Amino acid sequence: MTPDTTLHRQLETMRPLLVRFAMLQLRNQALAEDAVQDALIAVLEKPERFAGQSSLRTYVTAILKFKIIDNLRRGGRERQIEVGDGQSEDDAIDALFTADGHATEMPRQWGDPERTLEQKDFFAVLEVCLEKLPAKTARVFMMREWLELETEEICKELAITTSNAWVLLYRARMRLRECLDLNWFGKRQAG
Repeated sequence: MTPDTTLHRQLETMRPLLVRFAMLQLRNQALAEDAVQDALIAVLEKPERFAGQSSLRTYVTAILKFKIIDNLRRGGRERQIEVGDGQSEDDAIDALFTADGHATEMPRQWGDPERTLEQKDFFAVLEVCLEKLPAKTARVFMMREWLELETEEICKELAITTSNAWVLLYRARMRLRECLDLNWFGKRQAG
């Protein structure tokens, strides 16, 4: 088997994960597929650029991040409408706090964060938690924390105010904390 064949197989294996990641941010199947395709082509055209200092998946994901940012900056995307599930987002957030503003439940001990981040299963649970967020909330979170865009860029891209962006980031972090506490850290303690 040639090195090119091995690289093609590795890229094909990680393609579904890359598409899911792109979908979380772009919320459009065609745009997500295009971004992934562009990232894979970039790797295949210049395989010598991969120096092996990180995993191939990390390398390809970094390229994909830039493709997603390019796509967001180009504009021309579809706007998504957020749909509630019976409870308003404000009510869900308010339920996490007492009347004096303190958390109703202290977070569980999460163990060693570096070790946790190295575990593939953690990212699968995180992905599910992100998919449960309202579209705009997840998008703001991913733009800020994963794509590392500045608040001003996010606000311009999504046509929101700075205070709205910070509220959405806060809500995303709180919901992700709750979801991870229930679906990842809670399971680890029970086991």
